[in-house]
Amino acid sequence: MDFSGFSFGNITVDGALVAAPMDGITDSAFRRLLRRHGASLCYSEFINAQDVIHDSILYERKANLVRAEERPIGFQIYDNDPAAIEAAAKKLLRFQPDFIDINIGCSVARVAGRGAGAGLLLEPTKITEIFDRLSDTLPVPLTAKIRLGWDERSYNYLSISKLIEEHGGALIAVHGRTRKQGFQGSANWDAIRAIKEEVHIPVIGNGDVITVEDIHRMREVTRCDGVMIGRAAIANPWLFELRGREEISNQEVFALIQEHLALMLEDYEEGVALTLFRKFLNQYLLPFHLDRGAKIVLFDQVNVAALLDAVNNLLQL
Repeated sequence: MDFSGFSFGNITVDGALVAAPMDGITDSAFRRLLRRHGASLCYSEFINAQDVIHDSILYERKANLVRAEERPIGFQIYDNDPAAIEAAAKKLLRFQPDFIDINIGCSVARVAGRGAGAGLLLEPTKITEIFDRLSDTLPVPLTAKIRLGWDERSYNYLSISKLIEEHGGALIAVHGRTRKQGFQGSANWDAIRAIKEEVHIPVIGNGDVITVEDIHRMREVTRCDGVMIGRAAIANPWLFELRGREEISNQEVFALIQEHLALMLEDYEEGVALTLFRKFLNQYLLPFHLDRGAKIVLFDQVNVAALLDAVNNLLQL
């Protein structure tokens, strides 16, 4: 299957596999890791427009650490106020994002419940206002990540997608579930295909992409321009190389752990890096079915060298 790239706005993407934005996961170190292993496009963790407006250190951490090898990269913003999104987007330009993405898909209650993320699906006029405010004034492309609707009774993915295109959106990423579904049930890939057939801008398909076979099927079913891989990439970054986890040797697992830790040490103090790395290490070692005691041994290591020794012993290298 052809995995050549696509273009949107002034950006040319050199492949079809895209890393999903995931809060608390897709920091600079993980983005660089995924790029090295085959991801062609990355997004920041989502950024609260209010944090940007009020100069919170939370947004500085998410926006300030961007390396050349991550590009092209989009900064994803969320809020329920078009004016706040506009102000935040313009303020973020000093960090030189390659594109700005509007989060219209987050299903988490603290976001969607206040009308941001997927909550915007209930207010199409706000989506129109966001794109009208920004599409003609930003010097970079404006994109969106959406869901199919608030629930199964309020599917509006076709009208929302057309609205985004008509008001200056350059690309749409679609998670094939509703807000109510969260991550439960099955993603509706037929709906993604319907969007692809309706609009004339690139469409990225997302949802239930867990295996290499899923990547191929997503392209076949939806005809999407790109395939977005999210949670599955935490346990298997090799998906971007079109390799299943069962193909990966213990030596490759160890090398990836070394690589990821080295990248994290470029951005964080050692103690912080070790703490943040735990969630990744747990995923990388899932096939080994570690018991609680084994995890405690790993997570209690006080420096990177000791952790690598413990992992090396576990993998019996």
